[in-house]
Amino acid sequence: MKTAVLICPGRGTYTKTELGSLTRLHPDKAPMIAGFDAARMALGQETLTALDTAPSYSVSRHTRGDNASGLIYACTLADSLSIDAEKVRIVAVTGNSMGWYSALACGGALTPDDGFRVVNTMGTLMQQSLIGGQVIYPFMSEDWHDDPARRNEILSIAAQIAARPGHQLSLSIDLGGMLVLAGNAEGLAAFEAAVPVAQARFPMRLANHAAFHTAMQAPVAEQGRAALPLSLFSQPTVPLIDGRGAIWWPGATKTDALWDYTLGHQVTEPYLFTRAITIAAREFAPDLFIVAGPGTTLGGAVAQSLIRANWKGMRSKADFQAAQQDDPVLVSMGMDDQRRTVTRE
Repeated sequence: MKTAVLICPGRGTYTKTELGSLTRLHPDKAPMIAGFDAARMALGQETLTALDTAPSYSVSRHTRGDNASGLIYACTLADSLSIDAEKVRIVAVTGNSMGWYSALACGGALTPDDGFRVVNTMGTLMQQSLIGGQVIYPFMSEDWHDDPARRNEILSIAAQIAARPGHQLSLSIDLGGMLVLAGNAEGLAAFEAAVPVAQARFPMRLANHAAFHTAMQAPVAEQGRAALPLSLFSQPTVPLIDGRGAIWWPGATKTDALWDYTLGHQVTEPYLFTRAITIAAREFAPDLFIVAGPGTTLGGAVAQSLIRANWKGMRSKADFQAAQQDDPVLVSMGMDDQRRTVTRE
């Protein structure tokens, strides 16, 4: 049996390719999904089943925070429940951004229904406010060699823009070889004008994304604390690694502190995904890192984070690819061939 750290993806991972994947991959989870659908119907929201089985994918419909968050959570949780305990032992759980809410449920600190309540509430609140936006930009080269100087240069550009009157811009997520920056319209536009086009597609504005993980989200955090009581939270059943790299241990977690972090710091301060992966690697030394679905886009950020941590001597994309060939360290459940290596399917 192999040990593994489970990684829960965030917003932007349920794309056109994933349309229909929830019902296709998880017919045995129909009762759980029906419960989520009932909760959304009670709020006058479109059901996850209707979204997942839509005849076509719509950016305006499927990427909305109040729709995407629930879809992604359901896919992630269903994937976690599909992992074969005779093949893999999960030693820790972490996530990226919204994936922290999924991690809480996958790690036992929230029940599946309470986890859905948290993610659906926060996704809805953020969509209703839609304060600011996000842009993503790489600092690693295309062959994934780390470039700390370039990273610092990009952050310096962001800081200079943020110092201008009427401009808001700051780090949102440290995401492997990329930086996600968040701010208001003026700050984002100024950044896009200040940096060269990279890899033919960056800087990339993220559709229907607010200024997550910045002080701009303070009103949303306040609304979330008012809507989601402490009583929802309990002791995790496996260690959880948050967006600071802090570990929440089973039997030693103060649930009021977990509630406060989840609906406070996690909403209004930068999410250091790379640090979370580094801590996962160094503290738990797993045989595998399993990225739950939907999608496959987070796999690159995990690999880049491991390179930045110099995990098993990896320093480039070629090193990672060689390791994957010899003794795979990363399993993406969004890829059918890799999925079968860790599930009962």
